Amino acid sequence: MPVTSRILLTGVNGQVGHELQQTLAPLGLVVSVARTQLDLTDADAIRRLVREIKPAFIVNPAAYTAVDKAESEPELAFAINATAPAVMAEEAARLNATFIHYSTDYVFDGSKTMPYNEQDQTKPLGVYGQSKLAGEEAIRTVGADHLILRISWVYGARGRNFLRTIIQLAQERDELKVVADQRGGPTSSRAIANATAIMLENWRPERNGTYHLTCAGETSWHGFAQAILRFYESHRAAQNWPPLKVQADALQAISTAEYPTPAARPAYSVLNNARLLTEFRISMPLWSEALSSVMRELRLET
Repeated sequence: MPVTSRILLTGVNGQVGHELQQTLAPLGLVVSVARTQLDLTDADAIRRLVREIKPAFIVNPAAYTAVDKAESEPELAFAINATAPAVMAEEAARLNATFIHYSTDYVFDGSKTMPYNEQDQTKPLGVYGQSKLAGEEAIRTVGADHLILRISWVYGARGRNFLRTIIQLAQERDELKVVADQRGGPTSSRAIANATAIMLENWRPERNGTYHLTCAGETSWHGFAQAILRFYESHRAAQNWPPLKVQADALQAISTAEYPTPAARPAYSVLNNARLLTEFRISMPLWSEALSSVMRELRLET
């Protein structure tokens, strides 16, 4: 892509959006907008913005991601996750632009026991997954040049996410219980942004479509939490981090049934990145390696 291309980037205050500001900067003029600047429930506002900027690429990491809250706010979840992407895709088609949109592993029901391919049947269990799937389908129906990138278990060194929550709870509580019978692929926002930049730089119309974009390997939420706390413990003195009340080996494993939530989660939502490797030659890092990289950045915020 030419370095003079305009790139419209939404959701810049989110985990992925924040990282994309940095990785996309060498590829063109990035016009970044936050939630306060663009109401994703206002279709006319989206159209006005796109027509004013006239981007060659629209990159949309903005989303309604409150999985449990979505059960009681389905209209808002669908407005942001389905209607807004449809409008962006329509505007992209009008401009002959390319639309890059992020979806989720939660479009699957978790009934498989091996990694999901892009062609596997979707069957979301809750409103969040349903709204994201509706967004995917709307983009495909519009027919604009597009990349739909399914990501999973997203976390980073900043923002509200599982990594930072586990550390905070382990500092504050005397015991900590984490679900051990849901398996997926923890994926850092930095890894997502790095891969996205490579895809844009090497994009061609024949590479349109849906891709799984997650860190390699798999674990449970309990295993993920243990890895976080082990790294924290081994680097605490050097980083001058406060002590933990709950150590990794003391973390209690529980079942999904023991931790009921408003929204059902897939028991298994590991994604297969084979198409990403075949089409773009992108090999995603192991989730544990990406975690180590992210944890080293935490010293900047403590």
